[in-house]
Amino acid sequence: MNFLPIFMNIKGQPCLVVGGGGVAVRKVMLLLRAGGELTVVAPELCDELKRSQQAGDISYIQRNFEPADIDAKHIVIAATDNEQVNVQVSTLCRARGIPVNVVDNPKLCGFIMPSMIDRSPVQIAISTGGTSPVLARVLRARLETLIPSAYGRLAMLLDEFRGRVKAQFGASNNIRRFWEQILQGPIADMVVAGKDGEARQILEMALEQGEAPDNKGEVYLVGAGPGAPDLLTFRALRLMQQADVVVYDRLVTAPILDLVRRDAEFIYAGKEKNKHTIPQENINSLLVRLANEGKKVLRLKGGDPFIFGRGGEEIETLMAEGVGFQVVPGITAASGCASYAGIPLTHRDYVQSCIFVTGHLKDSSINLNWSVLAQPKQTVVFYMGLHGVVRICQQLIAHGLDSSTPAALVEQGTTQNQKVHIGNLATLPGLVVHGDIKPPTLIIVGEVVKLHEKLAWFEPAGEQVVEYPNLKNIKN
Repeated sequence: MNFLPIFMNIKGQPCLVVGGGGVAVRKVMLLLRAGGELTVVAPELCDELKRSQQAGDISYIQRNFEPADIDAKHIVIAATDNEQVNVQVSTLCRARGIPVNVVDNPKLCGFIMPSMIDRSPVQIAISTGGTSPVLARVLRARLETLIPSAYGRLAMLLDEFRGRVKAQFGASNNIRRFWEQILQGPIADMVVAGKDGEARQILEMALEQGEAPDNKGEVYLVGAGPGAPDLLTFRALRLMQQADVVVYDRLVTAPILDLVRRDAEFIYAGKEKNKHTIPQENINSLLVRLANEGKKVLRLKGGDPFIFGRGGEEIETLMAEGVGFQVVPGITAASGCASYAGIPLTHRDYVQSCIFVTGHLKDSSINLNWSVLAQPKQTVVFYMGLHGVVRICQQLIAHGLDSSTPAALVEQGTTQNQKVHIGNLATLPGLVVHGDIKPPTLIIVGEVVKLHEKLAWFEPAGEQVVEYPNLKNIKN
């Protein structure tokens, strides 16, 4: 071990940074977050440090470094591009026993700055001993996905009860066992889910009863996004790793399922037109039953569970049955597919509004408010509209939109199989027939579709864009 990992308290303590450039900025901000009283010595300051000086966050001495600058300082950081100055600062501080850090030069350091995960009061420091700061940052990025930001609140909640737990359990082994059971039980999950008040009540009850509450089943209603696994949220990924059972939909891609805990049980509940593997009412009951068996149930849905995902129906049942749950939003298909197709849904030069609409209703009809949808300067995004594309185009034209209104079909958006089919209301039905287009496919109607040619940036393997400029509308 080349360096002793410690955490220093510098709140209210005088600290010095030598240097006023971009490298110094990062160190200044870190010391300020830790509560240090900061002085910066440099011939000039960069714009960001000037703003900090004007705000009164730092004291500034405008000149070159002098040996007396280190007097009475708690720690010193040298962040200049002058090697001679850096060596001088390091030598002086070491001779007087003052902790010193020289940026990007471990040999001159009395201490080094680790890469940090800040969930205050929980902090995690990652260091490679100065050999590879980039590797430390990579490790930090991976850990960030696994450690919820709510752990800071959890630590503060536990701190409120420390004294009472110590007084009640006495022996250190009993204290440790109680806290281990608490952290492995439902209280931690409640805080992560934002249910701090409920977590506090259960912790109070556990203290009164002298034992941690039993683990209960819970449902995680998670949006898997439009298809690309790296569009998942941190929280989604963490819950996917701790689920006992996964109930997943047809639109959840294989790469996303690969990220789920390997030994979990998988239950397919996909729906296709006129073919529901498990009826929705049975899915609701299944979630309740699995949770009541004490299992952590991952309900994994494509896109966002609350945008045409029937997530509201599922949590209605969970609430009625008293089953605990969490909801994790996902990137909805309209946002993800349009972004990857280079079609900005709300570009202000073209539109004033954007509407998301389902291509078929609960009774399988397409009886929509066409007069509202067929408005100029508006983008309309149809979910699940592939089978009804002929009627959609006919009704939009019949209610006032020009047949030349640009329209696009985004097939398997955000994935390596993405294809973007460009046409208009007259040609869109023909695109579906001649392009052999299959779900999941999103329909985008509006002038913003014109921007695709200019703004397309995503280049998956294989053919991406299919255009049929001369295709005629197919008559029924």
